[in-house]
Amino acid sequence: MVITLVDQSAAHFFDSLTQQCQLELVVNIINCLHIERGEVVITAGIDVGSTATKAVIFDGTIRSMVIIPTGWNPKEAGRNVFLESLNQAGLQEQDVDMIVGTGYGRVSLSFIDKKVTEITCHAKGAKFLFPQTRTVIDIGGQDSKVIAVAEDGSVADFMMNDKCAAGTGRFLQVMTGILDITLDELGQMASGSEPVSINSMCTVFAESEIIGLLAQEVTKETIASGIVHTIAKKLISLTSRVPCLAEITFSGGVANNPEICTILSSILGVRFNIPKQPQIVGALGAALVGFDNPKEGENG
Repeated sequence: MVITLVDQSAAHFFDSLTQQCQLELVVNIINCLHIERGEVVITAGIDVGSTATKAVIFDGTIRSMVIIPTGWNPKEAGRNVFLESLNQAGLQEQDVDMIVGTGYGRVSLSFIDKKVTEITCHAKGAKFLFPQTRTVIDIGGQDSKVIAVAEDGSVADFMMNDKCAAGTGRFLQVMTGILDITLDELGQMASGSEPVSINSMCTVFAESEIIGLLAQEVTKETIASGIVHTIAKKLISLTSRVPCLAEITFSGGVANNPEICTILSSILGVRFNIPKQPQIVGALGAALVGFDNPKEGENG
């Protein structure tokens, strides 16, 4: 199995989300979860997100995983990540039985066989990685979501915050930019620090509020803690509207930061399952959709 991160833009924030994952394989999870099948079926899942585009090649086990920045052209990013994932798996395009697209940019992918919502794919991917998953919390670049997962892996209910950047990776990007720190540094500063109250959940107003706090010489550590607590408040709002049962799997780029995960887990009073590579959960789920229905080619 190969995991490859192709950093084409060297974007400061994207680096902070992905650099921890380059040397970590999902060995403890994937090796024991090989789906047995009589015939050889190879599928690809492509998740085009606002910040990162991910691909997984799957044949019962994960053959390869690739993450690249989405950049300004989601169509090109989707194509590039697919080709790179084939290269890493040692395959040709004709070897793949089905290509499934997900994420906000799935509509731009003309070469795929099927389109599936990211809600369905995250539930399926999380259930594969952690079979007892009943809730998925995902913090992406432009949205955050809480998904209630049924025992069979289907979506029982979900809530999604996609109308504003509050509680998303974009929110953290703006806040760390104001503090002139990386996401890793934000987690480290927030860990063990008393949070200052940040009253606004809106990114624009929170930005002004933090600038004011800095002017008052409030420490970056207490502001960092306040920012993470603001994310937690948004998650509490979402989890209060759907059944939130254990086990809970945390996915998305923010889940790469262990300090932030620890703080959110403590505030919410729950234990998270965190994949070694939390950004590929949606792409994995898309590949699994194709693997379960390799003859089904219509979009929907």
